[in-house]
Amino acid sequence: MTPVRVLLVDDQALFREALGTLLATHDGIDVVGEAGNGEEALSRAAALTPDVVLMDLRMPVLDGVGATRRLRLAHPAVQVIALTTFDDDEDVFAALRAGAVGYLLKDVSSARLIEAVLAAARGESVLQPSVAAKVVARFAQLADAPEPGPQPLVVPLSDRELEVLRLLAGGRSNREIATTLFLAEGTVKNHVTNLLGKLGARDRTQAALRARDLGLL
Repeated sequence: MTPVRVLLVDDQALFREALGTLLATHDGIDVVGEAGNGEEALSRAAALTPDVVLMDLRMPVLDGVGATRRLRLAHPAVQVIALTTFDDDEDVFAALRAGAVGYLLKDVSSARLIEAVLAAARGESVLQPSVAAKVVARFAQLADAPEPGPQPLVVPLSDRELEVLRLLAGGRSNREIATTLFLAEGTVKNHVTNLLGKLGARDRTQAALRARDLGLL
């Protein structure tokens, strides 16, 4: 299997070094480069063609949100995971709107971080549980939202797909969903693919947001 190519973007050199050392312990990950700010990240990404970028948010020259937005426009195949110290609402939603497929805090465990990198390379969304809760809560608090009606989807979701959707919106990985529902991980992956198609979403985060907007959660 070809290793996942990862670019590390953080303005703290010591943190980048430690992060690179940690990720290098996994045979399925290849750290191809580092950058100390958003502008540098854009040029490094163009030269190194990473699969996944671990992006700090608060950096000089160009912050992580701006860099993520520009990176996703220039290189839509590159998946960005925000890796930061902060999980306030402004940072969370700015990063997700910019196109990040994941949002993790820097105190995440090494096992969870490695799992997140591999999941992002597969096109899956990875959210810190506290962040997933913020996403769901934001849509639950929308003022003057109409009462949910019948599903406005061309093809309605099955009961099983709705079960998967609820767990997905809670930030669960395919493996965790499989364990909870007593399904094979490959079966869950197929359900997630069907969900994305029916909801017209490009990734798991967008699927959760659209489902909440449609009153499915």
